[in-house]
Amino acid sequence: MMDSKTNFSLAGKVALVTGASYGIGFAIAKAMAGAGATIVFNDIKQELVDKGIAAYKEEGITAHGYVCDVTDEEAVNGMIAKIEEEVGVVDVLVNNAGIIKRIPMIEMSAKDFRQVIDVDLNAPFIVSKAVIPSMIKKGHGKIINICSMMSEFGRETVSAYAAAKGGLKMLTRNIASEYGEFNIQCNGIGPGYIATPQTAPLREVQPDGSRHPFDQFIISKTPAGRWGEASDLGGPAVFLASDASDFVNGQILYVDGGIQAYIGKQPS
Repeated sequence: MMDSKTNFSLAGKVALVTGASYGIGFAIAKAMAGAGATIVFNDIKQELVDKGIAAYKEEGITAHGYVCDVTDEEAVNGMIAKIEEEVGVVDVLVNNAGIIKRIPMIEMSAKDFRQVIDVDLNAPFIVSKAVIPSMIKKGHGKIINICSMMSEFGRETVSAYAAAKGGLKMLTRNIASEYGEFNIQCNGIGPGYIATPQTAPLREVQPDGSRHPFDQFIISKTPAGRWGEASDLGGPAVFLASDASDFVNGQILYVDGGIQAYIGKQPS
């Protein structure tokens, strides 16, 4: 019989979470550390890495931080080699680093569009490609791509982000298809609207005491009746990183409070 506690344990596993100095990546890494994983993360600047290490330390977590631009293949290969040498082979990769540029499509430059695709789609390809060979050698591995509801939906001003996240959904399925025979599982998490510093302006109470229009819109579309917290993503991430999900492959788990299942409230 399966021991459920052992099944969900990440003891002895090395988990690399990209861009995890703060926000969603930090919350996921914290949950994985709680399940026993050794945490490795990167960020684009030394000051962000230092801030991240201090934030983990405050939570009682010893994290290993590296400065790396995940869109730079050579830099990523160097970082993975360093991690393998200094910490160990990456058992769990979470492709979390991402950006969004909210610009109407006809006003967006091709340069801006390419930058979003580069960070949100090319980088997960580059980092996954760098860790897969050692996962094959080890005989197991978990890759978790942080997708989005924009992997399914379109919305005003997010053409590049939706294109990248839709592509990331298909990259997830393809990694599962190509490397499943090596006991590598690749799945995605699609967060709903999460209360983070990035979304704080959308939740500010208006001068007349009412909710921000976008805040009202999200609450009305969410059966849970609230924004998600970054911590809501911890359990799903631990599940997808653990042996409990060994026969789950190529799936996107939407953690959205039910938005995708719901047509929304009728206007009163």
